[in-house]
Amino acid sequence: MQIGPYRLKNALVVAPMAGVTDRPFRQLCKLMGAGLAVSEMVSSNSLLWGSEKTRRRANHDGEVEPRTVQIAGADPRMMAEAARYNVDQGAQIIDINMGCPAKKVCNVMAGSALLQDEPLVARILEAVVSAVPVPVTLKIRTGWDREHRNALSVARLAQDFGIQSLAIHGRTRACGYSGDAEYDTITAVKAAVTIPVIANGDITSPQKARTVLHQTGADGIMIGRAAQGRPWIFREIQHYLDTGTLLPPPGVLEIHQVLLMHLEDLYHFYGTELGVRVARKHISWYTRGLANSANFRHAMNRLQDIGGQRHAVTEFFERHALYSPTLCYEEPPVAEELAA
Repeated sequence: MQIGPYRLKNALVVAPMAGVTDRPFRQLCKLMGAGLAVSEMVSSNSLLWGSEKTRRRANHDGEVEPRTVQIAGADPRMMAEAARYNVDQGAQIIDINMGCPAKKVCNVMAGSALLQDEPLVARILEAVVSAVPVPVTLKIRTGWDREHRNALSVARLAQDFGIQSLAIHGRTRACGYSGDAEYDTITAVKAAVTIPVIANGDITSPQKARTVLHQTGADGIMIGRAAQGRPWIFREIQHYLDTGTLLPPPGVLEIHQVLLMHLEDLYHFYGTELGVRVARKHISWYTRGLANSANFRHAMNRLQDIGGQRHAVTEFFERHALYSPTLCYEEPPVAEELAA
């Protein structure tokens, strides 16, 4: 898949997720097979750019190219300024958020709330595309609610104003994450535009990935919640698309090392105190559904230092390896609903 001058190694994209797709997670997903990873959304409000949180979100040191940053807001001028700011900070692709269903975002008429105002959508697209010399992409939902599905008209606007690719989460804002993704809407959009279309929503396995690609004709797929604690899903999907066969479950020892590597990156990126807190949720995602993991996760939430986390993780995976050389789930993991 091609986005502007960037030819991706495959058509697998990590969805932007608030509190998840920081630099350590993006790097790991790329290492595990993703062709592109989109950052957490950055506010278009310039008053927030000096905050520690925004500086971290704009940090791309050592990140594998292309570096993609998602911006959110409702004012065309501010969105254009945010695009320029992030390009100056190293972004090589700017993604516009018109898909986030969170109330705090929609209440200020940003995210998926913008789908209610197509003239404003057009002004934002025009302002951002003309503001930066890098490709601009767009993420949307199928509409505001079931009575107001307008993904098709927004997609045409996107193409007309120079958007380089379009990702669609197959639900309306009102649906949140409930019900089934509307792949028929994504199919209709793909048939109506010539820019790359990326399908998003309910893609949780290699088999589902291939089904969605065949059903919609999409150029790529975007994985969000299913990658939480399971970044190797990208290599599993790509292998299945290439060969039609499933990779064996990952080995316990390998995933133990992957998690330890992820934790070290988090500690370095966030610092000791915040790093420990951020690490807790990732450890929970990695171990959710694994045999005898409930007590482990409960105890993990009480640990306050890096050494304690490292030791507990190592002890858990070494114990797990005594029962099975591969990850053994008692029940399928259930991911958080954080995709933007």
